[in-house]
Amino acid sequence: MPSPRRLLLLVLAACGAPALAAEPVALHCERLFDARAGRMLGEHTIVVEDGRVRSLLPGRAKLPDGTRSIMLAGRTCLPGWTDLHVHLGGQSSPQSYSEGFRLDPVDFAYRSVGYAGKTLQAGFTSVRDLGGEIAPHLRDAINQGLVEGPRIFAAGKSIATTGGHADPSNGHNSMLSHLIGPPGPTEGVINSIDDARQAVRQRYKDGSDVIKITATGGVLSYAKSGDAPQFTVDEIRAVVDTARDYGYRVAAHAHGEEGMKRAVEAGVTSIEHGTHMSEEVMRLMKTRGTWYVPTIYAGRFVADKAKIDGYFPEIVRPKAARIGAQIQDTAARAYRGGVKIAFGTDQGVGPHGDNAREFIYMVEAGIPPAYALQSATVHAAEVLGVDDQGVIEAGKRADIIALPGDPVADIAAVMNVDFVMKDGVVHRMPAAQ
Repeated sequence: MPSPRRLLLLVLAACGAPALAAEPVALHCERLFDARAGRMLGEHTIVVEDGRVRSLLPGRAKLPDGTRSIMLAGRTCLPGWTDLHVHLGGQSSPQSYSEGFRLDPVDFAYRSVGYAGKTLQAGFTSVRDLGGEIAPHLRDAINQGLVEGPRIFAAGKSIATTGGHADPSNGHNSMLSHLIGPPGPTEGVINSIDDARQAVRQRYKDGSDVIKITATGGVLSYAKSGDAPQFTVDEIRAVVDTARDYGYRVAAHAHGEEGMKRAVEAGVTSIEHGTHMSEEVMRLMKTRGTWYVPTIYAGRFVADKAKIDGYFPEIVRPKAARIGAQIQDTAARAYRGGVKIAFGTDQGVGPHGDNAREFIYMVEAGIPPAYALQSATVHAAEVLGVDDQGVIEAGKRADIIALPGDPVADIAAVMNVDFVMKDGVVHRMPAAQ
């Protein structure tokens, strides 16, 4: 019988993906978003070859014979977007809390293929998956060309404390808890500095690309507190220091002020959600250079669903109503306060493929459209620690999307992506082409 890892890859392979294209391709764009400068430029021609941008030329350039042209009339070309906070292994529904007991990993793997495809089709050529054992396998299948999806930077299992957000045994009855036993560092649950080091090393062994900790309680976990701190500073510092040994960056889920302070002081790369972010936390983040990933979409989604009887368990519902409604205001205050902001949705809470709506919510919060677009391009690349994506420049990855209209003038245009290229391969083409 094949191993669980092999079984997942076989499942993912069943869905197929586009083949690589080697011929030079020229994209003729009516407008081009300069992500580095945060401004819209006029007509440009982008020449792509072997998965990279070969040249970027003003106007409609004359091209050598043998170059295929794609006319993107009336469209803006942008670097492919990155969503820094997704969970491709699942999607929220009233059945979510029972499905973990009824379904097998292979069931979630099949679903993840569809979620990945929707995400790519929406213009997101990269994602950071912050918690889920399926994501590293899905990443490998996509990288091997077996299925279609965004480039995945996978955290694997999030690191939590006993009873904290991401403790996989929360909500189990006493008999089941006794049979399974208490989770430990291998399962991503720690209670000491030594545990913290072991948990990071296990993520390395499992093939993670990034480390995610749950520095405070969470909204959707089967537990009462949504914002209490759940690690000591020394435990987080042990995670960060060990992660650094392996070249990892650390993202910290955090809603409460004290948990955020501890995470920032310990050296995490980013704070996710940040609901109760105070002026003191903002000053500390600016001093330390910590990024903020607001996930406004998730906040609005859970606040809305909390109004529906039965959508969430009763222990979750008040947290969803109280915390979710605040995140958009926190993002507005953080932007005004000069905190560095990068793009993330927490999709998997809301429906995959609707990620771009976060841009609209950011602009509603007072964030300029150009900055919002930068948050999913150059800012996201900086958070990931990569220098070959997030911009359309010679030598960079040919991750290019296009949409009708000008999203700097009207941010709603982000919902109409109709051209997607990832690593030089076209995954979506306007209907008229």
